[in-house]
Amino acid sequence: MSASPLRPAGRPTLFLMSALGSLCARRTCAFLPRSVPRRAPSRALASVSTDASATSTSTFSGLHFPLAGKDPMEEPPRLRFAPSPTGSLHVGGARTALYNWLLAAGGKSGGIAGASFVLRVEDTDLARSTRASEESVLEDLRWLGLDWEEGPGGSVEGQYGPYRQSERNELYTEAARLLLETGKAYRCFSTEEELEASRAAQEAAGESPRYDGRWRDADPAEVAAQLAAGAPFTVRFRVPNGSRVVIEDAVRGRVAWDADSTVGDFILLRSSGVPVYNFCVSVDDAAMGITTVVRAEEHLTNTLRQGLVLDALGAPRPRYAHCSLILGEDKQKLSKRHGATSCGQFRKEGFLPDAMINYLSLLGWNDGTETEIFTREELVDAFSIDRVVKSPSIFDMAKLRWINGQHLKRMGVEEVAPLVREQLLLNGVLKEGAPEAFVTAATTIAKQMIETTRCASDNAREVLRYGLPASFADLTEGSEEAVLVKAGNFYGVSRALCEAFENNKMPLPDQAAPMDAFLEGGKGAPIVEDNRQGGNAYSFPAAYKTFMKGVAKDSGAKGKQLFHPLRLALTGEMSGQDVTKQLALVAMAADPANAVDNVATGTVTMEERFTKLAAFLDTIPEEYRAPAQKKEKKAGGKAPQESKGAASSDVAVGEGAPARPDYDGPPITALDIRVGVIRRCWEHVEADKLYCEEIDLGEESGPRSIASGLKEFYSSPAELEGRKVLVLCNLKKRNLVGFPSHGMVLCASNEDHTKVTVVTPPPDAVIGERVTVYGTDFAGEDAAPFAENKVGKKKVFEKIAPFLKTSEYGVPEFLGRPLMTSAGVCTTPLCDAQVS
Repeated sequence: MSASPLRPAGRPTLFLMSALGSLCARRTCAFLPRSVPRRAPSRALASVSTDASATSTSTFSGLHFPLAGKDPMEEPPRLRFAPSPTGSLHVGGARTALYNWLLAAGGKSGGIAGASFVLRVEDTDLARSTRASEESVLEDLRWLGLDWEEGPGGSVEGQYGPYRQSERNELYTEAARLLLETGKAYRCFSTEEELEASRAAQEAAGESPRYDGRWRDADPAEVAAQLAAGAPFTVRFRVPNGSRVVIEDAVRGRVAWDADSTVGDFILLRSSGVPVYNFCVSVDDAAMGITTVVRAEEHLTNTLRQGLVLDALGAPRPRYAHCSLILGEDKQKLSKRHGATSCGQFRKEGFLPDAMINYLSLLGWNDGTETEIFTREELVDAFSIDRVVKSPSIFDMAKLRWINGQHLKRMGVEEVAPLVREQLLLNGVLKEGAPEAFVTAATTIAKQMIETTRCASDNAREVLRYGLPASFADLTEGSEEAVLVKAGNFYGVSRALCEAFENNKMPLPDQAAPMDAFLEGGKGAPIVEDNRQGGNAYSFPAAYKTFMKGVAKDSGAKGKQLFHPLRLALTGEMSGQDVTKQLALVAMAADPANAVDNVATGTVTMEERFTKLAAFLDTIPEEYRAPAQKKEKKAGGKAPQESKGAASSDVAVGEGAPARPDYDGPPITALDIRVGVIRRCWEHVEADKLYCEEIDLGEESGPRSIASGLKEFYSSPAELEGRKVLVLCNLKKRNLVGFPSHGMVLCASNEDHTKVTVVTPPPDAVIGERVTVYGTDFAGEDAAPFAENKVGKKKVFEKIAPFLKTSEYGVPEFLGRPLMTSAGVCTTPLCDAQVS
């Protein structure tokens, strides 16, 4: 005889005897092949006695519980995820799977032999369960990287299979036989009509409906008569009188139920022979040796019935951990009405599996620090079920996108590009068989700011389109575009562009070297920083820059009066990535070899752009075809004097900076903000609120000495040592209570200044690099920071500071544009705060 898959080899098969002593059946836990007809469980159990005297002579060996007589917490961790294949894997289920996977992975990484993550498919809902749904769930788990050792398609052949409940009916029948044999379960012949009448009477009396127990202590002769007549029956669990179930939940602490008063004798097997959910789960957890059950709090009430069944079977209860629900931002249970909730949807939206794992782990857990970005390996090392909180978690899509963006920033272009290709194909931008060049370009131009790989695809589509309206009348009154066109410079600059294009004098991307704008020196590494120019001295970006200097000289426009009209004329947008990179991507799309679906994407070629631009210029009213000052001079009048503080050469926002009619302060490029690291920090001996710091900014002169008022917000200097910070460098050296301070550490603070924290650059930011603002030219001739004297005398920082704020996600911004480093966006834990 072969060994049972649920019992060690060599264990003898014993006999299950009826109350009359006749041989009922010789059974093992091995599952019958599908070709062998099965007896209905109710019929198979019809001859099993519930006479207590029979238990002294009957023996039972079909069930084997690996942890019987053992403390599950002293055994190698065996965790399980048990989805029902009735739909997709959603956020809540994915988090449950993750927590179980992390605990098992932690055991394996700690060298514990036998640690395992088990996948068990709970498909007893035959009407709703499908193999297609099962495969969908399994595919989502594979995408998340939550690989299982045991289960359908697992990496090892587990000894406790099969792992679909629909294939384990023989096991549940054996467990029911054991409970009937030992008097811990009984047959119930109550009809639906009788049960409904009892239920109605209880409700009329104001009682909670429960089984009335009419067959609990029935006369054996009456039971025998019903069986002889072939009457259908269910198998009910006999809840012990006065029983109480107590668990020490790893998340919720002690939870207790008075079982006798809470539940009536509940059903284990229906009259059809189909086992009920709680019975299956109890038997499976015991038979598979599960040591810890991590699941959602909605299953907490199931623990009462499952605990009673496990006790009756003589199997130890696993440790339970019931995690709080995940809610939408409206504090209601997360559902489809909150947007994407299934893993498959997030995958299509361009989220990374590691970012999903990172975010899901934080929905109810933290490691006790402010760390929010974790690698998979770091999560395995840090995760502990004891740090899972009881309060519900709010699913914050913006936070997920931010975390996804942080993971993308840690990846190189070569790692992100294949994922962007998937999105370009999925969203109809590319055709099958497209070469790598366009994908690399589309990834490079967007990488610094994307939060999902879908963003790179959407960005490429936007770059290839052209948003300039057909006529002046189509401009939205009061919009940034309308304000710019009415200012007068747009017409002259754009007309110069059209003439240069018509006369073949305007530099255009070189079709022979389309990647020049995206690569260091035209051949090196991809350039993801928006403020850095690609190519060499002879390539398109350099020629474009030289050409624009000529336009500036001929038109007399400079700063934002030049760069904003150029951007709108060439791209059709007021803001965006570097213009040379955008034009290069448009040129690549026009080349059939790059397999861009220009019809579906709505690509507008350079020729088409200039045709539309020329038509638009013809519709601009005469009064908006020159700046007001030039019109005064042309009429023989004197140009009005600029008022103090108005936009001038030293108070104009740089190229690509966000146009704000209410901002006429100094350009953000006036500030020299750099990345530094605090090497030493100590308390100022004479000032209660000051810390003294030595901050390394990569300068040849060595670290700078800077004093900051952070003492009341950080418990010790050690909290700051080793941290990367942002330092405003072009401030004059001054003494603060006798300490020479040269610069200022940028901090975020709430409105009443009770919370203050340093602004943090990304971990991979380069010490000494200059911090930029997205969409602003920090590489041009006019982008050099002001001298220290000028910053002080003109109160430059004081004028800019009111416009330095953190976003609702804690990102420091100037006029709504994030502060950037080569490694990505800077951050703070304070939202909607002031930066100073």
